[in-house]
Amino acid sequence: MTTSPVARLLAPKSIAFIGGWEAETALRVTQELGFDGAIHAIHPKRDHLNGVPCLRAVSELPGAPDCAFIAVKRELAVEMIAELSQMGCGGVVLYSSGFAELDDTGKALEAQMLKAANGMPVMGPNCYGYVNAVDKCSPWPDEHGMKPVDRGIVFVTQSGNIACNFAMMKRHVPVAGLFTLGNQADVGMSAMIEHLSADPRVTAIGLHIEGLKDVGHFSRAALAARAARKPIVVLKTGKSEQGAKVTMSHTNSLSGADDLYDAMFARYGIARVNSVSALCETLKFLHYGGPITDTRLVSMSCSGGEAALVSDMATAYPVSFPPFDEGTRESVAATLSDYVVVDNPLDYHTFIWNQRDKLAATFTAVLSGGFDVGMLVIDVPDKPPMNPVTWIVTVDGYIDAHKATGARAVTATSLHESMPADVAARLTAAGIAPMLGLDDAFTAFSAAAMIGRKWAQAETPAPLSPEPAAEAGIASLTEHDAKALLAGPGLRTPAAITCPIAEAGRTAKSIGFPVVVKASSASLAHKTEAGGVALNLSNAETAQAAADRMAQICDEVLVEQMITGTVAELIIGVKRDPQFGLALVIGAGGVLTELLADSVTLLLPATRTEIEVALRGLKVFRLIEGYRGKAGDLDATLDAIEAVARFAAAHESELEELDVNPLMVLENGNGAIAADALVRMRKL
Repeated sequence: MTTSPVARLLAPKSIAFIGGWEAETALRVTQELGFDGAIHAIHPKRDHLNGVPCLRAVSELPGAPDCAFIAVKRELAVEMIAELSQMGCGGVVLYSSGFAELDDTGKALEAQMLKAANGMPVMGPNCYGYVNAVDKCSPWPDEHGMKPVDRGIVFVTQSGNIACNFAMMKRHVPVAGLFTLGNQADVGMSAMIEHLSADPRVTAIGLHIEGLKDVGHFSRAALAARAARKPIVVLKTGKSEQGAKVTMSHTNSLSGADDLYDAMFARYGIARVNSVSALCETLKFLHYGGPITDTRLVSMSCSGGEAALVSDMATAYPVSFPPFDEGTRESVAATLSDYVVVDNPLDYHTFIWNQRDKLAATFTAVLSGGFDVGMLVIDVPDKPPMNPVTWIVTVDGYIDAHKATGARAVTATSLHESMPADVAARLTAAGIAPMLGLDDAFTAFSAAAMIGRKWAQAETPAPLSPEPAAEAGIASLTEHDAKALLAGPGLRTPAAITCPIAEAGRTAKSIGFPVVVKASSASLAHKTEAGGVALNLSNAETAQAAADRMAQICDEVLVEQMITGTVAELIIGVKRDPQFGLALVIGAGGVLTELLADSVTLLLPATRTEIEVALRGLKVFRLIEGYRGKAGDLDATLDAIEAVARFAAAHESELEELDVNPLMVLENGNGAIAADALVRMRKL
């Protein structure tokens, strides 16, 4: 398709099919797709594969093929890959299995295979190959329902069976390519994104991801797709892949590995969906018009029940149905009976049913209202002996309105099966996406708007380059030492002194009341649960008594200023992940941290803009922006979060985890103060 390391492999002029019936099937479906390049068949005993005479060995090829499809035993496959590499083959689709996905012997053989390839691209092993419908080639050992197209969406997956299912879909959208990667021993998801993003025939990229080997490469590929304006939609499986590895901090209980994938997708404007059908419908919507920047929808149907259904279902999605402005409302009303109430969603009734001109007039008035997407809800009969002719009149009226206005328009069915193929063809020829199912339609609109808003931002996100953790033991710091370290990059902390238990009362008096007394121990992470925290102590006697009660769990105490006038409490945490490196967690803090689970995860480094957007998305932000007459100090809160992020950046290789909990957000103008802190570092 493009000039890239995998270009010859994926858009070949010549293909060698090596093996038995799987290779023969791949050869046959390539012929059926209309491939007009050179085809070679290799088998040591058979005379031909689907009519193509067989060579007996790779060495008999007349020249280096652009692509070789290999379906033989794994040991023999490695030998053939070495031969193909030496002759200058463009790349291999390795259908053969029994490599790293199987056992340690397979892992060793996979490493041997990569060495044999010597830089020649290998897709797989343990993969189904691909179907390239724009270049009419399909080294693919199974049936598929794809036809040649000039342009369309593409789908990339690790799973052969999910790819097979995708190849069967009847969703009224052109599929330009279907690519499976198997073990991703060589050609991986990121290389495919880079290659496909550069192809002008690709309109949108769908991914099914089980896991990524190199998130840094993926982030660079995502940036390349953004620069090329190629939207990406992801179906990511394995939400509990690692889970939250709870150690000593609250941060790890709030965010697991899947949250980090979400954070990465959000950073680079990649939309995530949760089902194959939602993936298909979102890609379809993007194909017919690309992303949008908002989800101000207008819905039209001839039924009050449908209008109510649309309105109710939409509440689960970040979409809206704003009312018509006065001019649009009058224009719409002028096309309808006096018995029709003009509202959004609009029930236009059946007074104009089967009257194309009148339907077109109503739809034109509605689509002229300046909405981001216009949606006609219509289920068309596709069940004999029902006659769909009057429904088609409605569809044609809608097409007329779309042509007259140029507005972004779709149809949506309430049932997936209620869109006959010939009716869908009328719509798609006019550039109207026939969306199947309201839930998936709302998912698609939301996803497209997320992508559009990210693309509209002037600030380009930085790629990821996670630094590996230092090989060392891990040690916890005392709260006093943790706060001292965090004060360096600018985090504000209360006045505090660590002292022997016997001196707690006198120390409290020197700080000034009210005070807090806390057990001080590097091995005591959750002090509150252990009875190691006493709040709002107003004199030396109560401070000393509190310290005395802690003698059984510590030898010294931390006495510090009691913070008052708090508007909100946050948790600011940093966690380490083996793939992503350090990540920042922001959430509702204090004793309600786990109970509320109101948190968001950002990958580091993060900009102030990213931090503010994340903070504003939390439920607890309502307290900061102003609730019952008190607003929090937003600027100071952002300063505090940035200070934590700066500390993490300065200690990237040795920081294991960090909690500031709670960060006390004071009234506007009074700042934000870290009331407690936990830091665990790798001992260098």
